[in-house]
Amino acid sequence: MSLEPPQPGSRPPTAEGAAPVDWAAIRADFPVLQRQVHGKPLVYLDSANTGQKPVQVIKAVDDFFRHHNANVSRAVHALGTEATEAYEGARGKLARFLNVRPNELVLCSGTTFAINLVAYSWALPRLRTGDAIVVTRMEHHANIVPWQLIAQRTGATLKVADIDERGDLDMEQLDSLLTGEVKLLAVAHVSNVLGTVNPVREICRIARKRGIVTVVDGSQAAPHRPVDVASIGCDFYAITGHKMAGPTGTGALWARREHLESMPPFLGGGEMIREVRFDGTIFSDPPHRFEAGTPNIAGFVGLGAACDYLSAIGMENIEAREQALLRHLTSRLDSIDGVRIFGRAREKAAVVSFLVEGAHAHDLATLLDLEGVAVRSGHHCAHPLMQHFGVPATCRASPAFYNTFEEIDAFAEALMKVRQLLAA
Repeated sequence: MSLEPPQPGSRPPTAEGAAPVDWAAIRADFPVLQRQVHGKPLVYLDSANTGQKPVQVIKAVDDFFRHHNANVSRAVHALGTEATEAYEGARGKLARFLNVRPNELVLCSGTTFAINLVAYSWALPRLRTGDAIVVTRMEHHANIVPWQLIAQRTGATLKVADIDERGDLDMEQLDSLLTGEVKLLAVAHVSNVLGTVNPVREICRIARKRGIVTVVDGSQAAPHRPVDVASIGCDFYAITGHKMAGPTGTGALWARREHLESMPPFLGGGEMIREVRFDGTIFSDPPHRFEAGTPNIAGFVGLGAACDYLSAIGMENIEAREQALLRHLTSRLDSIDGVRIFGRAREKAAVVSFLVEGAHAHDLATLLDLEGVAVRSGHHCAHPLMQHFGVPATCRASPAFYNTFEEIDAFAEALMKVRQLLAA
């Protein structure tokens, strides 16, 4: 399958053996992409930050509030039953999307909550002085800070696996770090800054042989490529719904059933109990044991609709489309003098962090916004990675399957205009 970028306006590639996808029709499903910003057509290249929502997801949330709104698992009336069925139905859809069992999937607000759940419910009761946790240089703060807090409370130490000049994980150094005292390894499936796709199946296989528990941050993988959690071989896998065309405040933690059954509750309150007495409480079975309080029911209905939507397109088709957009984006940036791209990993998702010589990232992003182009600027919740490259911030362009090659060209033209303005 060729992933070379076609000329603007030509048919993009699809997954090998799959029927061609009508990407223009797909794009029309996203209302926000039809608007203008500062009098210019919106070019949205910030999908690594949050994905846009198709009308099918918007309608699913609207329909829930209009016709089925009630709390889950608390009422025998019709609306309560419908709400519960919709909520658990969304769990089932997400489980199928990830190829896991529904009873191994904790629904939560997103990856940050999911990783903190592992930190406080699995790691905190188990780690001791002399133990170690390994993270990588490219991790999001959500996969660093919880482990720092756990290390401080338990006396464990934090080790860091580094990257090479391309932005690939240094596998030899990682292997050398996985010594006997290491109890947990936390790694991103895909870097939110570099786009690096880590070989998580190989990493988890190595860790498993050494008795090391693995936590994989799948926030930037699940929206953009087929994810078969069962085949990865990790112990925990976390995702965020709003990056995969679903509503904000949604996500999930997948965990091996034996871990869930051995973990104490992270939060206490309604819905996670069977019986409460003043002399003790009997908790629900997992995953409901970890879902205290009223959940974001409508949000998860929307996330279920997002899973249906992405699956109907085909994740292989989405990955192929985004790889073609990435090739075209990289080529256009490489043709502009003074542009520095951060990260050229051997396997890379559609994320390009960059700077223009002599310009601050925030100035670039502000001026691009005036041209209708939305990119992210800042440290991207990855301070250690910025420190590694010796910069305070970068700009990040992250296309998704609903973008077009013409939009990439419009972005490149806007960037050249901004570069000339800054040089004047």
